Amino acid sequence: MVEMVSRPYAKAFEAFAAGNPDILCLSADLTSSCEVDGFRDRHPDQFLSLGMAEQNMMSFAGGLGLAGYRPFIHTFGVFMYRRPYDQLMASIAYPRRKVRLMGFLPGITTPGGMTHQSIEDISVMRSIPNMTILETGDATEVESICEAADSIDGPVWCRVLRGSVPRLFDTPIKVGEMRELSSGDDILVVTSGICTEEAMRARSALAKAGLSIRHLHLHTIKPFDSKALLDHIGSVKHGVITLENHVTEGGIGSLVAETMADAGVGKRLIRLGLKDTYAHGGSRPYLMRYYGLDALALVRGIEDLTKQNFGITEDDLDSARVEDVHSLVKAEAL
Repeated sequence: MVEMVSRPYAKAFEAFAAGNPDILCLSADLTSSCEVDGFRDRHPDQFLSLGMAEQNMMSFAGGLGLAGYRPFIHTFGVFMYRRPYDQLMASIAYPRRKVRLMGFLPGITTPGGMTHQSIEDISVMRSIPNMTILETGDATEVESICEAADSIDGPVWCRVLRGSVPRLFDTPIKVGEMRELSSGDDILVVTSGICTEEAMRARSALAKAGLSIRHLHLHTIKPFDSKALLDHIGSVKHGVITLENHVTEGGIGSLVAETMADAGVGKRLIRLGLKDTYAHGGSRPYLMRYYGLDALALVRGIEDLTKQNFGITEDDLDSARVEDVHSLVKAEAL
């Protein structure tokens, strides 16, 4: 049974930031939705609300960085790069300010539709010089994201999970490394974020079908250890499949494809994710099934890669968690 941890970010950020006067908590009118309302109430001298003015907030944070502070910006991911892109680039990335961009609701983790779903942020951030990219996949990574981000001499983009989060790992994020969750020699599966749990759901069914899976989980997307990935690719027979909570263009699928192309690797690659589409509103399990981001989609992708039909159905997979994404207070889960 997977342990579920309630609001790990709230506890972790307060434990990390409290008493450190150089760390300031910035919010863009989504304080409780980003789990820093308790920090605001208990540490008002380290909290600033910039309101729904994200362009100003980016320039303000850049100025704080110039003055020697290390601001942690909290809002939904979409509002930190679509609207204030110019200020993010000019005031934070270009001068390499120590600003930590804590982006909540990555991908289809919200039923709020395209206005709230951060589906192309990795593509954007990978193209920005000086930017580090981290993504959380479980409670342990959420708990360690602040320390990991604050270890970087420059801006850091973080995809943060909120609410009730499963604990899958027992070691914190080590920036620049990847997690090897299983060691097989048939297929390499590369996942990140919430898709890692989906790949883990498929592992036993694939093993029963006779497939030996090597599974890598990425929490550090930039910088990326290309040599380590190539070593893993060289250790499998059939090829690579990626699964991500993001569009397939510019995310980890593209990262793997670029690494293979640069090294002249001739093995086949299948990239699973959002295929040139926005996502509509709905529960996370529904959206993951509809857009092919779940465990069964991974199985079908592996069947395509190996040109075999394993006869695996949903009933053969480890059970999916059913979680309450809505509440009486915030029925829209925002």
